Amino acid sequence: MPIEIIQIVGVALVATFLALIVKEQKPNFAFLLIVFVGCAIFLFLVDQIYAIIHMIERIAINAKVNMIYIETILKIVGIAYIAEFAAQITKDAGQGAIASKIELGGKILILAMAIPILTVMIETIIQMIPS
Repeated sequence: MPIEIIQIVGVALVATFLALIVKEQKPNFAFLLIVFVGCAIFLFLVDQIYAIIHMIERIAINAKVNMIYIETILKIVGIAYIAEFAAQITKDAGQGAIASKIELGGKILILAMAIPILTVMIETIIQMIPS
């Protein structure tokens, strides 16, 4: 695990220095380099993401938790990461207004996906209250 962060930081720093050098002559190429490196880092982490999801699923099965809730929570986390990644790339391109809309869209999708879980939680709390 510590070696992987060193690799990620190393690639990111090299890409940053290259982008700074190239930016003076070809700003579009520098931006594409940064986007490519960002995507490459994300793809580098796919195995770690898969391992985390698999571990969470095993824990849920052992705890006899309904898998629909776990899947929903994992989708919510995925939406949050994807929206953040896209917003950061958009900000790097100098489009802060569009980045804000991406963030807003992610928040609305997260809220929409969380409603069934919130409903079950509220119903469970209401059942626990003596009448």
